[in-house]
Amino acid sequence: MKFYSAPVIYAVAIVVFIQACSSNPKKKGKEISKSYQVLTVKPQPATIYYEFPAVIEGQEVIEIRPKVDGYVEAIYVNEGATVTKGQLLFKISNPPFEQAVVTANAAIKSAVADVNAAKMDVEKVRPLVEKDIVSAYELKSAEYTLEAKEAALAQARATLANAQTNVGYTYLRAPQTGVIGSLPYKIGALVSSTTANPLTMLSTISDVYAYFSMNEKQLLNLSRRLPGKTLQEKLSHIPEAYLTLANDVVYPYRGRVETASGLISTETGTASLKALFPNPQGIIRSGASATIRIPRQIDTALLVPQSATYELQNKQFVYLVRKDNTVVSTSINAVASSDGQFMIVQGGLSAGDRVLIGGSNLKDSTKIVPVPVNTDSLYRLFKANQP
Repeated sequence: MKFYSAPVIYAVAIVVFIQACSSNPKKKGKEISKSYQVLTVKPQPATIYYEFPAVIEGQEVIEIRPKVDGYVEAIYVNEGATVTKGQLLFKISNPPFEQAVVTANAAIKSAVADVNAAKMDVEKVRPLVEKDIVSAYELKSAEYTLEAKEAALAQARATLANAQTNVGYTYLRAPQTGVIGSLPYKIGALVSSTTANPLTMLSTISDVYAYFSMNEKQLLNLSRRLPGKTLQEKLSHIPEAYLTLANDVVYPYRGRVETASGLISTETGTASLKALFPNPQGIIRSGASATIRIPRQIDTALLVPQSATYELQNKQFVYLVRKDNTVVSTSINAVASSDGQFMIVQGGLSAGDRVLIGGSNLKDSTKIVPVPVNTDSLYRLFKANQP
């Protein structure tokens, strides 16, 4: 076994100590501060949008139902077809009504013959009365008989008119111009006025309603912001609404919000509203789904880039830069702008606050070297992307 002298051991220990010290240069020094872009928040005009899912319905939706019982004999339209007022839609087979017309016509012919015969009796008796061959009683009796036959003829004609009206009910025509819905019954199906489902639905879609719901809190906040004494007066001050269709395309026409129900449902806690949109090309059909976007103009909004925020437990945060250039995470209440590039802050920040951009996973009180961002050019980008 080999032994080293004390001076050698001492020299090795010094070398190890020096290497250990050189491998940890930050042991006594401070961390070097990093540079980050910093935005000084300034009030800017901005538009935020409140979005609600909506269901589209034609301005008028009419159920087409038969007034008489019978079998579907013919269907003259297809599902989704556009029809004009008075156009024939269905034919219902009801043989008794058709037979009633034949019977009524025969009754009229018989009544006409009876009237003619009664007239002949009157004409035959009148000269005999004038010559005192028969009494005036005979003439009066003949005239009364004629009146009775004429009344029977009028009744027969009324019966024919009634029978023809019933036959007319077997032909169903469009009460107005519109679009045909689904056709649940096929040829040969037995239908009646009490059938559960209508033969079809006819909707007028030159204008359409987008129905949506607003909860009680949203409705109260809306009423508080808008001028007017009644809810209808307040709604008249809402800016024109946008409509986003199911394919995420923004509908080119704007709509006006109206009330659909003045009550708040006890089951859902929401009030139903509707917005009227013109639909001259018939692009939107009844039953379609869409999203209502109601704009709100804010003259002094505080804007921060999306990259300056982060989310934690469903809350939005930013790094607020303090006067000593240290950062602290701050919760904000914000909504995304229409282009998704900015956050419109509604609470948590004040004008003049400095916000760090692009930082992540920083601890509170971390010191940084702020690099000011050109605020005007940044906000100019926001304005360029506004609708």
